[in-house]
Amino acid sequence: MHWPKVTLIGVGLLGGSLGLALKQRRLVGRVEGFVRRTASVDECLKLGVADAATQDLAAAVKDADLVIFCTPLAQLRELAAHAAPHLKGGALVTDVGSVKASVVRELEPIINVAGAHFVGSHPMAGSEQTGPKAARADLFDGAVCVLTPSPRTNAEALKKIDSFWRDLGARTLRLTPELHDDFVARSSHLPHVVAAELANYVLSPAHPKEQAVLCANGFRDTTRIASGSTEMWRDIALANRDKLARVLGVFIEDLQELQLALERGDTRAVEEFFEVAKQRRDAWAGGNTSPE
Repeated sequence: MHWPKVTLIGVGLLGGSLGLALKQRRLVGRVEGFVRRTASVDECLKLGVADAATQDLAAAVKDADLVIFCTPLAQLRELAAHAAPHLKGGALVTDVGSVKASVVRELEPIINVAGAHFVGSHPMAGSEQTGPKAARADLFDGAVCVLTPSPRTNAEALKKIDSFWRDLGARTLRLTPELHDDFVARSSHLPHVVAAELANYVLSPAHPKEQAVLCANGFRDTTRIASGSTEMWRDIALANRDKLARVLGVFIEDLQELQLALERGDTRAVEEFFEVAKQRRDAWAGGNTSPE
């Protein structure tokens, strides 16, 4: 499907990658970006992630056929409220947020009342790197993108957004917003908390300086995502705090069981802990995780 005009609200890693992918695949006539800083206008044009960029939100969304919100979660409601009066009738609006229940609940009525159609999206793609300089045209190739329709979602709009992500190389999966948030609390949000705490604890200045010297590839790989945007992850953790707090509690209980096994010197329990983890991880890594 070809889109005459696509507007990106926020042109960082995900927004910039969308712009590059749309242009490379010739799916769009014009990509326009809304940015906060004056310097970002020139940066977007220099990097080729957009055909035009502006700090004027109304101008950015005017006549857009598709508007994609790519900003931190805490900014979405305010930006949507300001953009809504300027949306073209029948325009499609989606987002790339990592939490969906609150986003759908807040944005859907704002967008739909304006005569446009909102469909929640979450491409499971990204990096610890930030900003348009980190953008890649192939970021969505083979990635899973979750669509989270509600009972009020327009069926034709859902079909077009599904096609949009598939055209970018993604594999789509439809879930309710609540079920999406439950799944990603375990598979995405919890791993980031674990990586962050490892970095906080192991690299604490309370330890001797030699501690950091002994942090090798395993530590580097395990904590890579802790270098992600603190603003983005603050918003994600708070927006999904109930589900994240629950799964964190279960995770802590599992670690406490290992702690007790270590204190008892329970060889069998400790070996089983590692063996089960290896079997499950190997099966996942070698299996077909396609939602199709």
